[in-house]
Amino acid sequence: MNARVSTAGRGPDAPVRVAVVGLGWAGRTIWLPRLTAHPAYRVTAVVEPGPGGAEHVPAGAALLADADLLGPDVDLAVVAVPNHLHTPVAERLLARGIPVFLEKPVCLSSAEADRLAAAERAGGTVLLAGSAARYRPDVAALTELAADLGPIRHVDLAWVRASGVPDAGGWFTSRRLSGGGALVDLGWHLLDTAQAVLGGDVRFPSVLGSLSADFVNDGRRGAGWRGTEGPDGAGDVEDTARGFLLTDTGVSVAVRASWASHESVDTTRITVEGATGSATLECTFGFSPNRRVPRLTRTRDGVTTEVPLPGENVGTEYVRQLDELPAVLADPASRGAAVKRAHHTISVIERLYAAARAPRPRLADEAAALAV
Repeated sequence: MNARVSTAGRGPDAPVRVAVVGLGWAGRTIWLPRLTAHPAYRVTAVVEPGPGGAEHVPAGAALLADADLLGPDVDLAVVAVPNHLHTPVAERLLARGIPVFLEKPVCLSSAEADRLAAAERAGGTVLLAGSAARYRPDVAALTELAADLGPIRHVDLAWVRASGVPDAGGWFTSRRLSGGGALVDLGWHLLDTAQAVLGGDVRFPSVLGSLSADFVNDGRRGAGWRGTEGPDGAGDVEDTARGFLLTDTGVSVAVRASWASHESVDTTRITVEGATGSATLECTFGFSPNRRVPRLTRTRDGVTTEVPLPGENVGTEYVRQLDELPAVLADPASRGAAVKRAHHTISVIERLYAAARAPRPRLADEAAALAV
């Protein structure tokens, strides 16, 4: 096995030597500035094959055209390339023994998850991943509140943008390159949050879903804050996905992910219904400036009370995620954990897509079934 210790040559208190792979919107807007500013990290390399990368490279860091050129002195590669490249790039790095933090979606199929797991084992290293939504203080407060609602019966999660189709006409709206639309993009965060709220290793043996694409090819519905207003009629993915899931213990979960809608404000709404009460969080995930002030309420016996939430700047959840990564990177128990969670998530996404695209039963078949 081509294993190596990723922190060789680095003292226990020295910064994590990190390479940022990909300077798309996420790489240059989310990860590179936060890694550069964080005292626990030192950006030693940036990988970007396209033009214009040099202007984003921090002082002292190398600019490389290919991730295969990264040397063994890298403690962590943060991979933020287009979706269809996540697995190929991460797989090669892992197989060489380089630890990888992978932007969501971690993979686009169960087969890709298997490939990542195999590469992680072959390289004797670790794959790290996860939705930053788990690191939001309002989500943490909701999760804590949910534990006091008695047995959970139902969770409703929705992330609905007013107008927020990303990269219209580009890879984001190409099914071949993105793997899917709003479900893959926004739904991954919602499913990860559902796992956090429900706790433990939650399985969903029953999955139903529907898809629609009423806005994806409307050039006026682009995510303006990303600078991605694009042409009409260029996308072949859904802008809205709706799902209904059932756990193996009978808890129901409703999910809606929408890049665009008839709403006026981008809203994330999560409701947890328990045997002794319910709790609802209204906020806005992500970086859209068209957002709600977070509000958490609890309802019991017909009385709704507001739960105070700490104020926080947009995007701070990513800094909090970076705060924890060095310890996770150093923990041998981390190996296999992220890819296992990713396998669960992509399995739900695959089955929701399959259910939404399956032929509908004919009315005659339904009538015959009801008559039995």
